[in-house]
Amino acid sequence: MNLPNKLTLFRIALIPVFLFFFRELPEPLSLLLSFFGLDGAVRAFDAFVTGDGFFISGAVFVIAFATDALDGYIARKYKLVTEFGIFLDPVADKLLVTVALVALASRGDIGAWIPAIIISRELIITGLRLLAANKGIVLAAGGFGKAKTVVQSAALTLLLFQNFRLSFLVAVNAGVVLLYVALILTILSGIDYIVKNRSLLSM
Repeated sequence: MNLPNKLTLFRIALIPVFLFFFRELPEPLSLLLSFFGLDGAVRAFDAFVTGDGFFISGAVFVIAFATDALDGYIARKYKLVTEFGIFLDPVADKLLVTVALVALASRGDIGAWIPAIIISRELIITGLRLLAANKGIVLAAGGFGKAKTVVQSAALTLLLFQNFRLSFLVAVNAGVVLLYVALILTILSGIDYIVKNRSLLSM
């Protein structure tokens, strides 16, 4: 297995690490530890996560997302592109973003409807890509899609680190603002994909 593919697998492996530091221990696990007299450990961990722990989850997300650019650069520069990598890389990206969105929604940082729209778009476009691949066609990412990826990653990073504000709009959460921009780009890119490749649906 080459280095880019290892980096992609590393990105997937970081997802449970991200979740571990994202919020308090799940109630079943807390009850289990309490049963064995480890209440203090449970309280200490929960206090850590709700205090400084979110910095770790945010840092893990940034590291995981950075490996996406790195593995792509290495694969192209050293001609290490493989079918396995072509399949796994977008899967790893979508897993990371989906988990981050659902985690933020579960904590109440964003509305549940936001990940619902973004994930729905990803499923529709993935289906379209599979349909195209079955016909021997490769769908390239459009301008809206690339912009969406950049803005979405910036929004998630700010939201995960929390409490960032636009300097000229103190009452506005920059992460939320960028997430709404990413949401608009998500919808536009989805429409753009479907319109440009509508011929696939009639084949």
